Amino acid sequence: MSVITVERIKLFSTRSPWWCMVVAAFLTIGFAALTTGFLNAEDEQQATIFITQPGAQLSQMVMMVMAALAVTTEYRFGTIRTSFQAVPQRAALLLGKTAVVAFLAGVVGLIASFGAWGIGNLFVSGGDLAIDTGAKWRLLAGQGLIFALSAVIAVAIGILIRQSAGAIAILILWPLLVENLFNLIPKVGDDMARWSPFANGSSFLNQGQDFGLAGSDAGGSQFALSPWFALLYFAAWAAGLMAIALYSASKRDA
Repeated sequence: MSVITVERIKLFSTRSPWWCMVVAAFLTIGFAALTTGFLNAEDEQQATIFITQPGAQLSQMVMMVMAALAVTTEYRFGTIRTSFQAVPQRAALLLGKTAVVAFLAGVVGLIASFGAWGIGNLFVSGGDLAIDTGAKWRLLAGQGLIFALSAVIAVAIGILIRQSAGAIAILILWPLLVENLFNLIPKVGDDMARWSPFANGSSFLNQGQDFGLAGSDAGGSQFALSPWFALLYFAAWAAGLMAIALYSASKRDA
């Protein structure tokens, strides 16, 4: 069997990936139901696609946790040694695992984002929820790309840290807390925040979006790069961290 097939069987042989997928989809779709299901008639007229995606970041965190567990669990129980014996080329094995996890995360991201949009259409009759611009397609379809790249980062952190608790703590605190704290640093804080990887992942999704009930447009001055360059920047972070992780795995004992 190929490395991809083996990693797919290993991943789906445990319950945690299934639970993570269900929870991730439920969070995005559930929050969309909450934000659109209780709008009054006036707010419905101002509703946009953006308000159907408030749970996407939490779902992204869940899939990152799943991705990290896919590798840290093997280190925890020592099964990674058997895997390395079966596939001596450690980079090939870990890249196969990364590909499976990233693909799964991307699919979940797409299902969750379009599912949330579908729920929004059920509750909002008079808003602007049509997918009729490139920015709107980027917000919905782009979730799959961001989820997949986030999973790559999560696997890389898992390889480097090897402990589930430590890896999960980093993956949750990094985008939700650390990048936001950069703004508190005098002089350089704003630039550090704008050039943070997850901020640029969000920039790819949110530039050009009408934020909905507030009526504001995420036009661009607060973003460091244009949308597609922001995605490339985020992908470069993922690739760089994975390269460091693969080098570390090849040099350290399992």
